[in-house]
Amino acid sequence: MSSVTADHVSGHGHDHAHDDHAHHMPHGWRRWLFATNHKDIGTMYLIFAFAMLLEGGTLAILLRTELFQPGLQFFRPELFNQFTTMHGLIMVFGAIMPAFVGFANWMVPLQIGAADMAFARMNNFSFWLLPVAGALLTASFFVPGGATAAGWTLYAPLTLQMGPGMDMAIFAMHLMGASSIMGSINIVVTILNMRAPGMTLMKMPLFCWTWLITAYLLIAVMPVLAAAITMVLTDRHFGTGFFNAAAGGDPVLYQHIFWFFGHPEVYIMILPAFGIVSAIIPAFARKPLFGYASMVYATASIAILSFIVWAHHMFATGMPVTGQLYFMYATMLISIPTGVKVFNWVATMWKGSMTFETPMLFAVGFIFVFTIGGFTGLILSMAPIDIQVHDTYYVVAHFHYVLVAGSLFGLFAGTYYWLPKWCGYMYDEKLGKIHFWSSMISFNITFFPMHFMGLAGMPRRYADYAAQFTDFHQVATIGAFWFGLSQLLFLYIILKAYAGKGAPAAAKPWDGAEGLEWTVPSPAPFHTFETPPEVK
Repeated sequence: MSSVTADHVSGHGHDHAHDDHAHHMPHGWRRWLFATNHKDIGTMYLIFAFAMLLEGGTLAILLRTELFQPGLQFFRPELFNQFTTMHGLIMVFGAIMPAFVGFANWMVPLQIGAADMAFARMNNFSFWLLPVAGALLTASFFVPGGATAAGWTLYAPLTLQMGPGMDMAIFAMHLMGASSIMGSINIVVTILNMRAPGMTLMKMPLFCWTWLITAYLLIAVMPVLAAAITMVLTDRHFGTGFFNAAAGGDPVLYQHIFWFFGHPEVYIMILPAFGIVSAIIPAFARKPLFGYASMVYATASIAILSFIVWAHHMFATGMPVTGQLYFMYATMLISIPTGVKVFNWVATMWKGSMTFETPMLFAVGFIFVFTIGGFTGLILSMAPIDIQVHDTYYVVAHFHYVLVAGSLFGLFAGTYYWLPKWCGYMYDEKLGKIHFWSSMISFNITFFPMHFMGLAGMPRRYADYAAQFTDFHQVATIGAFWFGLSQLLFLYIILKAYAGKGAPAAAKPWDGAEGLEWTVPSPAPFHTFETPPEVK
């Protein structure tokens, strides 16, 4: 991989001549509305995801404001439940997933030496479905009865009791699902068919591998979610009784279908972050990644195992003990390939000449905090323990440790790492480090106490609570405000770099970085690799 020859977009003279008659770069609003360029679409995904992150974050802060004291302070319980549900839906489908797809759009063609994504127009379509879906979701707050309040899992029978806001949420999820499937097909075809000559699958950067596997996961499970919410829709409007016990249905059937989507989904949200961290750690340890092949196999194992563990979310539904045992052991099994990954990252850093710029800080922070989240997941996998802490704040602590400190910190690490390539300027290192430490400390202040609240029996998704939980809730609320405000600093850092206020970035700003993306100038030109590079 190290010996890469690349023509630097074969000189600008050719570029312009080529541009004049073929695809000259559009300007103004048309450039964005009709975008078919992978970089522009990637940028739009990232902007959309960040906007949704701010919206979802605002909802989280409203939740935490209510929970600062016991008793009902600001919001009716119905509105609180809407906030909880919408926070979950917006963060999962509006922030984390589109952000990773933005990364894939930007980086996958650059990393495999492709000129663009395989289906450029479909790429445009799959993006533009998202703002529509996001607007639908947000608008559902303002219809009679308000937004859906059935939890992000949209459990029956609650879903039968919601107003039109529920139907809007179902439609929005269909749109987001369609967007995900199209995006995934695009990524699969791009990676399998458009690699530069000499780039075998086992020479690809790990980020491309994790995204290839994630895309297959998405194609497999998004239709399952579509089926589940369509059944909810027909139960609501067309007299079917899939999930209504009085009509001969079963509300637990909904949970099975939902979690058969939902468990692979949580791995969809973490595997690309594994890919990002596997790119950053070798770059700043200045060593090749330890155990590349085992990383690929571990990622594939996690993806396969993710399909056979779904009912560990359902230990409290009265399943037979043999069922509990199966799902318990299958879940524990997933920790092995995940442990392999963590071992390989640590082994890559071992005796490396490490420097701790912001991407590395976030990557190391990711490993540390993600591992804590992994261990609490392992504890939850044990049926007898799970039955005790099911639907308590312990579970909330667990999944925020893997989704915020995992997915979101992975995204932050990747943003700092590739930002010089995206905008051509270096970000402010000092502010980056402040953003890291501020996020890391405030994150732990917010979510660590929740483990103890859960163990003491504080149920999740409640607007009110018993007085003994007050202190921990106050700590968590202070942490949440601090964490939320830290992300405004991140926005400032990004805007500052894009405005050209930093040092101009070299083609390869990180001396230990490897890969084709560092052979093109910074910022990456509009068209790259029109002549595919040779990978030796």
